[in-house]
Amino acid sequence: MTSITELDSKLYRYIVQLGQQHRLQPMALKVSTSGNGPAYLYLAVACLLFDRHHESLLHAMLVAYFVELPLYFALKNMIRRPRPCHALADGCASIEPADKFSLPSGHTAAAFVMAASIYFIYPQLFYIAVTWALAIGVSRVLLGVHYPLDIVAGATLGTVSVLIAQLMI
Repeated sequence: MTSITELDSKLYRYIVQLGQQHRLQPMALKVSTSGNGPAYLYLAVACLLFDRHHESLLHAMLVAYFVELPLYFALKNMIRRPRPCHALADGCASIEPADKFSLPSGHTAAAFVMAASIYFIYPQLFYIAVTWALAIGVSRVLLGVHYPLDIVAGATLGTVSVLIAQLMI
């Protein structure tokens, strides 16, 4: 387990350093912000107004979020992994995170709930949605608030939540 943690820390430092060298933090902040809660509400409202599949996407998203959120909070509070910006001496963050725990990434989980839900309703848009979800995950590392493994865990949580929700629908 120590070697996985060390590898995760090294990869974190590499990504953050690369982001600093290429001045990616402003763009990462915009991408990360696009994954905040209101963005999903706006998309759901747009679907309600403009598309005949709107109820399906809205229903799929809501059921998946009802699965994902309790799991997210339970995992975050059981694992209690400190964020890299708090745990590492050189772990400076470009933003102040909402809480002090890192694993799993909630932004990434939510983005993958959206991307996987889109897959079931609008499969032709899946590649756009998953690219956006991955960008949100990478942005959270670039901003210094998550390790790469947090992103993998968030993506897994979001995707599995949608799969469970699809069984419930």
